[in-house]
Amino acid sequence: MNLLKATGTIGGLTLVSRIAGFAREMVMARVLGAGFYTDAFLVAFRLPNTFRRLFGEGAFSAGFVPLYSQRLQSGGDEEARHFSEEVLAVFLPTLVIFTAIFEIIMPAFVALFHYRGEELAFVSFLTRITFPYLFLISLVSLFSGILNSLARFTAAAFAPALLNIAMLIALAFFNEGGAITATALAAAVTAGGVLQLGLLMWSAKRAGIVLKVRRPRLTPGVRQFIRVVIPATLGAGVYQMSILIDTFFLTRLGTGAVSHFNYADRLNQLPLGVIGAALGTAILPTVSRFVDKGEPERAAKVQGQAAELAMLLCLPAAIALSVSALPLISAIFESGRFSAEDARSTALCLSFIALGLPAYVLVKVLTPGFYARRDTATPVKIAVFVLIANVILNFLLFPWGLGGLAAAVAISSWLNCFILYGILHARGFFKIEGWLASRLIRQLIAAAAMAAALYGISIGIADWFTGSTGKRLVGVAALVGGGMAVYFPAVWFLGGTDKEELKSLFRRRRPYTDVG
Repeated sequence: MNLLKATGTIGGLTLVSRIAGFAREMVMARVLGAGFYTDAFLVAFRLPNTFRRLFGEGAFSAGFVPLYSQRLQSGGDEEARHFSEEVLAVFLPTLVIFTAIFEIIMPAFVALFHYRGEELAFVSFLTRITFPYLFLISLVSLFSGILNSLARFTAAAFAPALLNIAMLIALAFFNEGGAITATALAAAVTAGGVLQLGLLMWSAKRAGIVLKVRRPRLTPGVRQFIRVVIPATLGAGVYQMSILIDTFFLTRLGTGAVSHFNYADRLNQLPLGVIGAALGTAILPTVSRFVDKGEPERAAKVQGQAAELAMLLCLPAAIALSVSALPLISAIFESGRFSAEDARSTALCLSFIALGLPAYVLVKVLTPGFYARRDTATPVKIAVFVLIANVILNFLLFPWGLGGLAAAVAISSWLNCFILYGILHARGFFKIEGWLASRLIRQLIAAAAMAAALYGISIGIADWFTGSTGKRLVGVAALVGGGMAVYFPAVWFLGGTDKEELKSLFRRRRPYTDVG
């Protein structure tokens, strides 16, 4: 597999989705601001998304993709399709039952997040509208796993853009703010899920994959899938529990805290989704194949290449977001119902969250080393430990408000990264070779030089970031362009990556070849 090409395909289309999501957040900030109705919608949106990541993206892919790829290699398309149908037969009723239960108990569940009276009724109402998204997007994960195993990354990478487009349409037609806009956004979430599932089913059909709905049976294939996916689900459950705990603390900071955290995280998610999700999706099938072939050195080489590429792109993004948090937030969000005080609170949150970005991306590179070996238990144990640490950090740092909770997120991400790497290294599966360590250090030096340049730009044109639309655009362009103008030449001259690989990154012609 051409790692750079696969990552570029997934990352490029994910970028389209992230930009659409970014536009959605900009419009939402102006229309809804950072008050109760924004908080209410975001909690209603976060809850199905939390369970979606539990049932869908992480756990399901970790269990399904290696097993599907294994059958595809050994038995061909027919055996792989049959396995998919067996999994679907069990997965479908599980989702239906889970969704129905939560629709019934929704007020009691939402009450855990410190809502009472009319606020509780409204947040419960919105969450009941958004919760079917869990059912829809979990099925999207099934079809995404099939298409990714066939090296057809396009539809799955583009599908999230449909959700953002649906929400932008809702904001365009219901822009009066308040309860009406929040309700329209909630309905758009479920509509976006329908669009995503339709696209993935159509793409699978074009690839010759049409799944029949069978009677649920615990076949040997399903049992094998369950044995692999349950530990991964528990691991994802621990991580998602961490998100719910963060939400629990945020709702206790007062009105607007959930919104500020969300807007900060939206900027943080832009590089995270493009780099981290793309790399994790791209390398898992390849690492699985090399492990199955008994070629662990080649599997480790793929992870090493992925780590270098991740840091080459992620370090400057993380440092830029941290150093330039206030000018970026002011230029992008401060307008309409989103005040200067909202911008300062959001920027404080972003400056801490962004520091954990490299660790979070590296986790996406490291975990395939376990999943490819059908070891989903070890990440679960690590996740439990990190969850406990995160809860302790939340209690300790809560007195510092948003900044404290954001710092807890970043620290937990690095803790997770270091433990995953330590275990892979101890087992002889992956280690940072000398060439990789050298390049990472040089990348860090280049990123430090970029940080100094960005600080100077932020001071020099400080008034532009709250000026006219034109000045704001020029200000953001100066930050982005100035940072790149310093970082990439510095990486080039310092030897922070192979020069031919850096050329191919921009030209997208040469493959991301093995190093050694």
